[in-house]
Amino acid sequence: MVPREKRKFEIIIECPEEIPCNPCEEACPRGAISIGSPITNLPVLDSEKCSGCGLCIPACPGQAIFILEERQGGETIIGLPYEMLPSLEKGNQVMLLDRNGVDVGTGEVVKVISPPTYSRTALIQVRCSPTVARDVRAVKKVFQ
Repeated sequence: MVPREKRKFEIIIECPEEIPCNPCEEACPRGAISIGSPITNLPVLDSEKCSGCGLCIPACPGQAIFILEERQGGETIIGLPYEMLPSLEKGNQVMLLDRNGVDVGTGEVVKVISPPTYSRTALIQVRCSPTVARDVRAVKKVFQ
């Protein structure tokens, strides 16, 4: 595992609608995400409070939260929610999709986090090219 001080991360929240929703706010142990009142406000991230734990990602029912991590040595990892079957595993090759479902490249699953507390939403970490990392919003398993 790469030590936290050698990593740079960014939480990306792309909440598209002002609906009554606040699971991300409740999931954040550091209070880095706020919705406030009314509950239809869009989430606001305080990046100074954010530790990059990723607990907000599987908590979001709209699958609208991602983590982009630039690791030492130029490795780029995108953390995404994943609820499809079959489940993904470390080492799986995946097609990277943008928000419109368009193929933007390929990547490799480097980690799958799926404890029972995540309610069947896994957090997957995918190694990808830094040139497409900001565009990736979903993945599709490549069958061989």
